Amino acid sequence: MTPKSGGEWGTVLSHLVLGVVSLHAAVYTAQASRGAAAGFLLQALAAASMLAPGLCTDEDCLAGAWVATVISLPLLAFDFHWCTNGHLMCAGCFIHLLADARLKEEQATCPNCRCEISKSLCCRNLAVEKAVSELPSECGFCLRQFPRSLLERHQKEECQDRVTQCKYKRIGCPWHGPFHELTAHEAACAHPTKTGNELMEILDEMDQGRRKEMQLYNSIFSLLSFEKIGYTEVQFRPYRTDDFITRLYYETPRFTVLNQTWVLKARVNDSERNPNLSCKRTLSFQLIIKSKVNAPLECSFLLLKGPYDDVKINPVIYHFVFTNESNETDYVPLPITDSVECNKLLAAKNINLRLFLFQIQK
Repeated sequence: MTPKSGGEWGTVLSHLVLGVVSLHAAVYTAQASRGAAAGFLLQALAAASMLAPGLCTDEDCLAGAWVATVISLPLLAFDFHWCTNGHLMCAGCFIHLLADARLKEEQATCPNCRCEISKSLCCRNLAVEKAVSELPSECGFCLRQFPRSLLERHQKEECQDRVTQCKYKRIGCPWHGPFHELTAHEAACAHPTKTGNELMEILDEMDQGRRKEMQLYNSIFSLLSFEKIGYTEVQFRPYRTDDFITRLYYETPRFTVLNQTWVLKARVNDSERNPNLSCKRTLSFQLIIKSKVNAPLECSFLLLKGPYDDVKINPVIYHFVFTNESNETDYVPLPITDSVECNKLLAAKNINLRLFLFQIQK
């Protein structure tokens, strides 16, 4: 057995003291506050895992066994909420539970004790969040263990095995590889020695992708030059259909833009029967004009996130010609980046977005 240095013994002693103090605090706060006690207990377990690396298997550490989430979703963030009885839920599980309750027209409940949960009834548990930030987690590149609070910086800036790209990627080099091989690759990379004609072919292919990206923004700038432009904040409220098996849909109150009366409707997963059973969730919407028009009304429109929301929506411009006979668009996708962002919207009591309308004049 290799003897430990003075610095190593100091580290061991600090972890031992932290574990004992945290365990003592967990015991004496259990009656007053279960959530705080859980935080102290996790801190003690984190200290124990640093003292005894063999205490948990590699698989346990990788999965974050100390802080298993309540509905088996991966632990993506340090935010933890707790119900009125002290049971913990990570932020991802909490939002997922609220969204599921909305889809099933039920009151969201804690998976452990079935008490009611909501954004107003539950609060974050800072003691647990601090403890989780110190738990060991494995780097996906070099497989070494780091505290969760340091893992992101290590993977982005310090890890020698992190995936990186060649500095000549701007002239077409497709190489991806570990950081420690980057210098050797760039020294042998053939792209700097290519002829002008060869580089022009590569750059033309890259420009085609850039043109598609810029087309959207050029279209928005063009629409902003129109004479008649209107926008408003819209609030989607949840309703249920009158079918035997009801289905969730959203609708806004009537609003006025461009001197016309409008309504927006939205549905989840194109009104599939049980969207709560699906992991992939989407929202689609349609725009309806409620007032009579004397002539065809050609419009471009797009929905963006509201000023107080953090949901990620990619801008997409839609076009439609409204008449008295054709007064509603087809359902078009609300361009949310992924199902996690969709759950954020579904978990809210109402969905608040911003609608832009541009009237095309001939």
